[in-house]
Amino acid sequence: MDAQEIEQPQNHQVVMNRFVAACQADERVVAATLYGSKARGAADAYSDLDLGLITTDEAYEDFNASREVFLRLLGEPVFLEDFDLPNIVFFIFSDGTEGELLLGRESQFNHNHGGPYRVLLDKKNILAGAVFPRDHPAQAEQVETLRRLIYWFWHDLSHFITAMGRGQLWWAHGQLEELRRYCVNLARLRQNFSVGADGYEKVEQAVPVEQLSPLQVTFCPMEQGAILQAALVFVHFYQELAPPLARAHGIAYPAGLERVMSDRLEQLRNARLN
Repeated sequence: MDAQEIEQPQNHQVVMNRFVAACQADERVVAATLYGSKARGAADAYSDLDLGLITTDEAYEDFNASREVFLRLLGEPVFLEDFDLPNIVFFIFSDGTEGELLLGRESQFNHNHGGPYRVLLDKKNILAGAVFPRDHPAQAEQVETLRRLIYWFWHDLSHFITAMGRGQLWWAHGQLEELRRYCVNLARLRQNFSVGADGYEKVEQAVPVEQLSPLQVTFCPMEQGAILQAALVFVHFYQELAPPLARAHGIAYPAGLERVMSDRLEQLRNARLN
């Protein structure tokens, strides 16, 4: 059965009903929304529950400080963290419901989330015609992200070479993951430079998987020859993407750094062959 056809969990509706009832009863809350895949009509059995809540300006700090009490009206939390992010809390309830709650205040709520949403409650009609624009990184921010990917790839390759030279295969194999992430993010930026380079998260929706197929062989056993071959695949993949992206976005490509690291990698390869 296709993932999109799998029935969505019934406990999500139970939590949503409790959410609306709790918001309705709480005088501090003026509006509540549903966003994410459920609001887009793209949810499946593995989707989480993305809830938005807007308080009065005066009540915002108090509500934020006591948000755990509010969330316990929706379910029994077994996980509750904000990961040091403002205005949001991530939760998992004992019934398996996983989601996030975004908080906003009446005078400033358009930053809460981006894209389509459903109004669950609007006591003051503040959401009439409201648009939540998608949050895309600024062009300068994307260029800096690309610059770091282009330069830092070689830095992590240097760590890989050191680990291999010392025969520390756990370290070397771990560096493969770093190099693979650089390559995946370069592919994401080549596909769409206006969105974030988010590694593996929803990568199948961001990049045609056939573009990533050369990287499949890099999921290799912890064996010296296989690890070295995986690194060579990463270098080749990187060299196909990074120079054109650098030219397109006005970044000086580090040809000297590439030469130094390529020579070191070749020396490592020759040492193994000999």
